[in-house]
Amino acid sequence: MKDVPRTRSLPALLLTALVLVLTTLYAPGASADTSVSTIAQALRKSPVYVDPAARDQLSAADADTLATRIKDADKPLFIAVLPAGYPTTNLFADLRSATGVTGLYGIRLGDRFDARADSSVMSATARQNLVGSVQGEDAKAQLTDFTDRALANMGGHAPSSWGGSADGGRASATALITTAAVLVAAGGGAYALVRRNRRRREEEQRAALDRLRVVVDEDITAFGEELDRLDFHPSEAGADDTMRADYERALDAYETAKQRMAAARKPEDVRSVTEAVEDGRFSLAQLAARREGRPLPERRPPCFFDPRHGPSVTDATWTPPGGAPREVPVCAADATRLADGRDPVIREVDTDYGRRPYWDAGPAYGPWAGGYFGGGLLPGLLVGTLLGSAMATPTYAADYGTGYGDFGAGGYEGGDVSGTDFDPGDFSGGFGDGGGFDGGGGGGDFGGGF
Repeated sequence: MKDVPRTRSLPALLLTALVLVLTTLYAPGASADTSVSTIAQALRKSPVYVDPAARDQLSAADADTLATRIKDADKPLFIAVLPAGYPTTNLFADLRSATGVTGLYGIRLGDRFDARADSSVMSATARQNLVGSVQGEDAKAQLTDFTDRALANMGGHAPSSWGGSADGGRASATALITTAAVLVAAGGGAYALVRRNRRRREEEQRAALDRLRVVVDEDITAFGEELDRLDFHPSEAGADDTMRADYERALDAYETAKQRMAAARKPEDVRSVTEAVEDGRFSLAQLAARREGRPLPERRPPCFFDPRHGPSVTDATWTPPGGAPREVPVCAADATRLADGRDPVIREVDTDYGRRPYWDAGPAYGPWAGGYFGGGLLPGLLVGTLLGSAMATPTYAADYGTGYGDFGAGGYEGGDVSGTDFDPGDFSGGFGDGGGFDGGGGGGDFGGGF
């Protein structure tokens, strides 16, 4: 008689169930907090980490999509999705130290979001405005928007530890041969397509430059009128060498701006023109202070609302229609208007739809604004505006120059291990206050400074 398999006894079933329960309860990340070192180890391998206890926030497919986008952009952007109760004390600084990679770190913690960055990758102002612009969104939309805007505005490159394709980025011999054959066969058609696209791009650039020329000529003319109103004579009573040097620099800047504009052949050439105008205006501000016996002005960006207002004197909170609040540099007159609840005097330009603020006039005005607001400031100021959205598209830099990816990235040494240049001050502050304001759902300070 054959043996008949016996059913498992009740004690055995209970023991099996107990093992399953204990395994679930004590699985890494299920009930206990995943360690920072574990998160850092995962981020060194891939730009997106989703904690096992937070998988309902972002699906594996969506996480893979974000990771691919970041890798393709070759930027040191790190995103972690953690459960709501995860401890926040020293979170950013500890994660940055454990990862050991210079970059921009964004953390979604429950329904809250915050970010920190090394200043060589993104300035504090740009990072704060970027965080504020994505508050109140669901996890997928928030992390997607944050990723798209961050990649367009940050500096640096991805760490080599992320690697490339599965074969290390080396195409197989068969693939190379096949590609070569296709290129040879389609060479004539491809060449014609390239020429046609090049002509179209040149036409678009000429049209954009023609629009910019009107605005820049207004700027240069206004600067020249400022020189005339100053009514300074190098030989006048009380004039000294420092005053004469200021005046000479202003005159040189005026001539330089005119020459550069005359020589401009594409929209990105305009950036150096407005840089010269801004340098000249600052020299005039210094000269005026010396003549009047006032303290010399601090070197600040021009008034955001209209650079013709001259160097800004302070920062003020401003909210564009339909956008998030952000800190912008303003002149004394606009600072007073905002404080009184009135509208600032905004620079408007001609568009196909009538006069519009320059930040809602299209991508051609990026080089013009870039010359005035460089050094990491421009991306944060323009987040959520038409111009800011245009600058976030992959084709923008190709059409209007590559000068926009370097805002806040000066002196950047790379995305790999970089302990020597780590400044803990870049990652200071409590979780939830990195946006500089409460953008709705952003939370306050979660408990813990660094």
